[in-house]
Amino acid sequence: MNQPLAYVHPQAKIAENVVIEPFAVIHKDVEIGEGTWIGSHVTIMEGARIGKNCRIFPGAVISAVPQDLKFKGEETKTIIGDNTTIRECVTVNRGTVAHDCIIGNNVILANSVQLAGHISIGDFANIGGMSAVQQFVKIGKHTYIGGCSQIRKDVPPFIKAAREPLSYAGINSVGLRRRGYTNEQIAEIQEIYRYIYLKGYNNSDAITQVELEIPATTERDEILNFISNSERGIIKSPFSKTVEE
Repeated sequence: MNQPLAYVHPQAKIAENVVIEPFAVIHKDVEIGEGTWIGSHVTIMEGARIGKNCRIFPGAVISAVPQDLKFKGEETKTIIGDNTTIRECVTVNRGTVAHDCIIGNNVILANSVQLAGHISIGDFANIGGMSAVQQFVKIGKHTYIGGCSQIRKDVPPFIKAAREPLSYAGINSVGLRRRGYTNEQIAEIQEIYRYIYLKGYNNSDAITQVELEIPATTERDEILNFISNSERGIIKSPFSKTVEE
């Protein structure tokens, strides 16, 4: 249902049951999936691909040209999956080759979170307001990162992170229970991170000890693979004497 005061380019592809409120602007080469709601004063520009049942609140700007000095006008896209909520005044720019951010499912980015280029965020991650994520950083699944954080290193899955410099603050046990993880799974994750952060091992020795002493599970292997493949290095223990660069 398009309100008469909204502008929708005739070449935009709008599915059934999409609601576009007054004063929204939809440019050409835009696709919007069924059941999505577009609030007033939203601007959706060329190259946007928006899934089903999304909610985009007033003032958001979707698919403007990238904030990337290497961008030369090439054809690029902004791809937003199903059931995504984008709140007021959020800016989501189109990607460029090797500059894209990849955000998983059910991720929460609170107010004024800023993402640089090349960032990867796993499913169910929750990043507190006014946090800034440095380029190339990877954030694992089911993480919870406190507000106003400066995220310069990779954040492994299933943990909480806080303080300055950002450091390990325990397991995200509340979030994991909400998503159906058992007490046994949570206890195993907690034991793995005791080796990583609390027993004084460096990362390679901690990984070796975990492989020797904790049976393989999906969660164990995800943690170890994340740490082994980290290029920037992971955040430190709060008890570490090493200060992040």
